[in-house]
Amino acid sequence: MINHQQHLIKNPDSVQRVALVIQYLGTNFHGWQRQPNQRTVQEEIEIALASVVGHSVIIHGAGRTDAGVHAAAQVAHFEYVGPIPAVKWAKILNNKLPQDILIRASAQVSPTWHARFSALWRRYRYTIYTDKQPNLFVHSVSWHYYQTPLEESLIQTALNPLIGKHHLAAFRRSGSQRKHSWVDIQEAECYRNGSFLNLEIQANGFLYGMVRLLVGMLIEVGTTERSPEDFTELWQNQRREEVKYSAPAKGLCLLRVGYPEFPFPKQVWYDTQPSFTLAH
Repeated sequence: MINHQQHLIKNPDSVQRVALVIQYLGTNFHGWQRQPNQRTVQEEIEIALASVVGHSVIIHGAGRTDAGVHAAAQVAHFEYVGPIPAVKWAKILNNKLPQDILIRASAQVSPTWHARFSALWRRYRYTIYTDKQPNLFVHSVSWHYYQTPLEESLIQTALNPLIGKHHLAAFRRSGSQRKHSWVDIQEAECYRNGSFLNLEIQANGFLYGMVRLLVGMLIEVGTTERSPEDFTELWQNQRREEVKYSAPAKGLCLLRVGYPEFPFPKQVWYDTQPSFTLAH
């Protein structure tokens, strides 16, 4: 089997760049990015693509979600030479992918469009289930935290100073290859739907493990263990040693990715993770 690059070089004038909107349940994946001896979303899709075109294909994702993290509208692209129209790829791949991955839609994009580098922002949602009674139907996509009541107004107060460009080394896990810890946060909100508390963060990019570390600390704010003012001083003064707990991966979902030019209608990608609203 020839590799992906060799195939493209042989056919430079007929290359299609195809964008995908992808959903996956991260429970049984070791994250998005291909890794040796681990099941990943990228590898599963690349295997499906190779089975159709007869050679290896590389896909490029908008974000590298960690092990156990879900995606409601991850975006990726790949390059292809052949007769299959770009809009057909969603159906073709869904017939070959496992049940915990779904391609919402596919479309052709310009040769300069890039799933990662063309993105203006990414938005994550973290879902906390606060009812004392467990619920199997939300167990895999939320953190069941019920031990102490959470006050969403205090969490929102703590989130507000994060808006803007800040150095957030306090919320960066070790092992990151990123050269700096500056993040431009565009939106940050906390809201309740019945028994569910949702935190949404939108930024130009995210540090390794950032949202889960952030949520872990915001729990202390919501339970009044830590004041919103102390939370702000913590990250402003880079008191990383106090950030000891990371919220479980299963509550985190890559909600959507924003682009200046995007070939998909809003209903395909904008808000496709269901919002839970059980009575509290």
